[in-house]
Amino acid sequence: MQVILIKDVENLGYANDIVEVRPGYANNYLIPQGYAKSATASARKVLAENLKQRAHKEAKILADAEALAAQLNVISLSIAAKAEEGRIFGSVTSANISEALAEKGYTVDRKIIVLDPVKTIGQYEATVKLHRNVKATVKFEVIAEE
Repeated sequence: MQVILIKDVENLGYANDIVEVRPGYANNYLIPQGYAKSATASARKVLAENLKQRAHKEAKILADAEALAAQLNVISLSIAAKAEEGRIFGSVTSANISEALAEKGYTVDRKIIVLDPVKTIGQYEATVKLHRNVKATVKFEVIAEE
């Protein structure tokens, strides 16, 4: 069954993509949750017209994402965490990275920040998915809190 995605769905596609999924997945999850709609002939025509009109806006959004990525690639953050013998209590999460970026003047949603589990003091990198074609890498250091 083909559906048109309304929102980005992890491991499936981005908004306005037409994807092939199993009917049960579409009818029981994607459509009721508002993530997709059925790809009928009329829905495809509406989508094509919307994409044509949105092309100019998309170019501006892509340019803004690339500019922000260029700024985030050179930034370096320092995050303080309670630690004992090199291991931190808890872990550093995407919310911590988002807060540290907000202190530097960048508003980045925690949901678009991807990082591996951070449980020790040291240097790390986080990936920020700004656009489907644009990703930035933020370097950060976890230090012991005094």
